[in-house]
Amino acid sequence: MSLKEQITEDMKSAMRARDSELLGTIRLLLAAAKQKEVDERVMLDDAAMVAIIDKMIKQRKDSVTAFTQANRMDLANKESAEIKVLQAYLPQRLSIEELKAAVHAIVADIRAELGRDVGPGDMGKVMGTVKTRLAGKADMGQVSAAVKAALSS
Repeated sequence: MSLKEQITEDMKSAMRARDSELLGTIRLLLAAAKQKEVDERVMLDDAAMVAIIDKMIKQRKDSVTAFTQANRMDLANKESAEIKVLQAYLPQRLSIEELKAAVHAIVADIRAELGRDVGPGDMGKVMGTVKTRLAGKADMGQVSAAVKAALSS
């Protein structure tokens, strides 16, 4: 069963259970997926669904920060609850050690491919490769820090 099918089944279960908070979050997620399908005229695979979920989580984290600064804890708590629902659909994330090892392996591959040392100027090339290989498996903020550390050493 694909991720999108799983989300649709969870929506049906939330409807039966009359869980309005879960249902609302799942509907937002499915609406974002449908919008992307219509805009780009494609059928979304699991990787594309994970990218949408990651984007929605990032948006909600930014909202939590803004609501907390504005002392609107009711809205911050609502956004935090949505983050928990969305995170349930993400694959298992890599640990920091696994992430660093994967980034070092990718840097070594690119170094071999280019036939020279890879430095800070090659950040874009490394990040492009890392994003394709680690899509959905790691937070891109942590990935960026790991790539900077690997390139500076």
